[in-house]
Parts: sequence; C-alpha cells; structure tokens
Amino acid sequence: MNILLVNPETPLTFWSFKYALKFISRKSSEPPLGLLTVSSMLPGEWNKKLVDLNIENLKDRDIKWADYVFITGMDIQRKSFIQVIERCKNLRTKIVAGGPMCTMEPEQFTEVDHLVLNEAEITLPMFLSDLKAGKPKHIYTSKEFPDIRETPVPDWSLLKMKYYASMSIQYSRGCPFDCEFCSIGFLNGHRPRTKSTKQFVGELELLYREGWRGSVFIVDDNFIGNKKKLKAKVLPAMVEWSRNRNYPFSFITEASINIADDDELIDLMTRAGFDSAFIGIESTNEKSLEECGKNQNKNRDILRSVKKLQKKGISVSGGFILGFDNDPPEIFEEQKNFIQKSGIVTAMVGLLNAPPHTKLFERLKRENRLLNTAIDGNNMDTEINFLPRMNLESLKKGYRELLKKIYSPSPYYERVKTFLKEYEPTKKYLRIPLNHIGAFLKAAWKLGIVEKGRKYYWRLIFDTLRHYPEKISTAVTMAIYGFHFRKVIEQI
Repeated sequence: MNILLVNPETPLTFWSFKYALKFISRKSSEPPLGLLTVSSMLPGEWNKKLVDLNIENLKDRDIKWADYVFITGMDIQRKSFIQVIERCKNLRTKIVAGGPMCTMEPEQFTEVDHLVLNEAEITLPMFLSDLKAGKPKHIYTSKEFPDIRETPVPDWSLLKMKYYASMSIQYSRGCPFDCEFCSIGFLNGHRPRTKSTKQFVGELELLYREGWRGSVFIVDDNFIGNKKKLKAKVLPAMVEWSRNRNYPFSFITEASINIADDDELIDLMTRAGFDSAFIGIESTNEKSLEECGKNQNKNRDILRSVKKLQKKGISVSGGFILGFDNDPPEIFEEQKNFIQKSGIVTAMVGLLNAPPHTKLFERLKRENRLLNTAIDGNNMDTEINFLPRMNLESLKKGYRELLKKIYSPSPYYERVKTFLKEYEPTKKYLRIPLNHIGAFLKAAWKLGIVEKGRKYYWRLIFDTLRHYPEKISTAVTMAIYGFHFRKVIEQI
C-alpha cells in the first residue's frame, strides 16, 4: 500500500519560534515524532511518504498517490488538520487519524474514515488487522496504557532533517502529578512508563548515526517522573554515551519544579548534556496553586529553586497561568515581578482554559460555568472557555498589560542580563555551529540596527562581552528569542 503521513501546520504561536528560526535558516523547531514512530509500526513492505506542512506544501498528487492518508494533530493545529481532511475527501482518499486532539474529542471529526485513538501501540495493530481482513471499523479506542519498551524507533528515513532546529526523542509517558487543568492524566496516565536504558540509549545512537548534531528535545510529560530509575540507570548511561561521543547533543526536556530538590539528579543531567528545561510554575499565589492541585509547587521558594537550576547550568523556561478563581487583583504585578527577578527569559504566560476530560472541566461543568468557546490550543489568544471569578475584561486587560511589561525591549533585555548573571553553563557544551555565525550577523542587523529597541540589544552585547564573554552565544540566542516573542505579543 501507499501511505502518506501528514503533519498539519502549526500557526504562529509563542512556541512555534517561527521568527527566531529565520535567523538560523530553519523552517520548524522540531519534527513530527509521533508520525515517524507510527511509520515504524506499519508493515515494512508498504510505501511511505511524510509531508510536514511546517516545512513544505501538500500537493494533490501526493494525496492521489496514497491509498490512505495518516494524520495526527494537536488543538493548535486544528485549522490545518481540517483543511487536510477536506482535501482528502474531495480527492476521495481515505483518512486514518489519531493523536491527542482526536482522542480528546473524536465526535468533532466524523468526516475521518478511521479514528485510531489513544496510544497507537495498542490501537493501530487492531486497525491493521481489520484492514488486512477487509473490514476496518470507524473507531478504535483503548483504556489500556501500553508498555513503551515495545515501542519501535522512529522512522528517521522519512525526515528531511536539515529543515529542523532540533530533533525529538521520547523516554517516558505519563506524569505522577494530577494538576486540575492538565489533560496528561487522561491521555497518558499518572504512572510514568519508561523505555529501557538500552532502548533509550540505542535511540540516541541511531539519531547520532543519522548524522544529527545539536539540540535534542526529550518530549516527556515529566522527564523526572521516575527519579529513582533515572539516577540509577538512565542518566549514568547517558553520561557515558555523551562522553564517548564527545557530547554531540544538548538536551532539553520538561520537568516538575521538584527537580531542584535533588542535587545528584541535576548534576547527572548536566553531565549528560542537559542545558534547558521547561517547568510549569503556573502561579506566584499559594491559594491558586492549592486550587489547581499543583502540590509540587506549594510551600517552597520557587524563585530560589529556579536560580539554583540556573546556577547549575539548567536554563529554565517557565509556564505561567492567569485566571484561577483565587487570583487576586494584584496577581498581574506579582507575576511580572517574579518573572523579572527570576531571569526566566522564556516565560510563557497564558490564560487558564479547561480541556475536556480534565478535573477542571468537570468542576466547571458542575458549577455551570463552561462557555461554548472552542479551545484552539493557543492559550495566549485571550479566549477562555469558562466564566472566571475575576471580571473577564479585567482579566484580559491585566493579561495584555503584563505581556507588554515583560516583553517590551527594555524589561526583556534586563531579564536576559539577570539570567546571564545567574547562569553557569557547562563549558564543554558551548559550541557555535556554522549556521549560528550567520545568525549572529543577522541579529546584529535586525536587532542592532533595524529594530527600535536596538540600544538595549547593544547594551546586552557589550555587557555580556565585558563580564562573561563565554556566554555571548547564549545572549544572542536569547535576544533572537525576544524578537520572536515580541512579534507574537504584538498580535495579542
């Protein structure tokens, strides 16, 4: 059979980094790991082709070539996802769809011929068996969570690596915590399931042999969900592998704030090559943290935890949320002050929303506070799907003002300086790829000459060169990120 795997386009958002990618001549921040993994689950004799709409166009001839179009997607990709479905229907090519968006709301996608939901390790073999027998069903679901030690390696042969800024790899699924607003529990469960150490390091080796060098995003729900196994087996193996391969990758991941409580864990991660982590901080208000069940963030000095990670070589990206029932009127100023003091350069502040199947959704439903507003996956678009306790217009106004205060050139560049003062990178990972030299020149022109806030850019550059020249690559990278963030904030 001929199988076309399609990754829908991600629109311009905070995390798309589209404006930043232009500086390094890349088209997308990361590849469609799910589709690459699904490809490896299909019969080897089938012909497979990948089209990622973030780097190339989908042609009618590709759709006509295919016996089936396999497509996945998240809420943020909904518009593009629907457009692909319509094109396939018009050209009479059958569609197989799965992924988090379809799994959360399968009733929204009745036009899809076959919905293969939940985790493909269980439901895809069901579909393939029925297809072989000539009787495929419309929908396949499962309440089981698979053993991902059986998950095949991604089919990297389909990918045009040169168009991506980073590669992606997965070690675990699931998160031990149970935040009220989070859909991970429904999708992947609360018991972290991990790959074996040999399996995971083997995937790193395969990516290395494919020729990749640079950033690798470990896309786990919470990388440190099983700290005991990480410290005893996985991280020591990663340290040894990275050392033997002369540190070809720098690792990024997502983790909970309690990572800061374990010095041994942090040290192993930095020795393995980790230099960045996204952490859900959510709120500076203790009552709001209690409300949403963010117990791992309660009763701690979060600012101190962040600065500890920075000092040990982990750059912290932070997630922040506004719109909790317990948020006081001064929450906007409190969030702004924390973000500036923390030196969290990449601070994604969004409005609270209630995804289906979450505890928050069910609570708001009982309280008759849900609205008919659709969630598009972009929690920075000022749309929310429930009635907040705070006046809605006051919430939106305070939110917009907060974004302006933290992403205008002056406060943004000051925050970068605060970060650089704390951040102690592990020097052996500081390499400057050739395409980044071009990025430096583009930044000097775009940020240092063309943009209105150019004086703040040069102050950052000269301040960095004077006090810590070894961090100049990081300083320029953060400046480029800021350019992207300002472009996104302008639309809000």
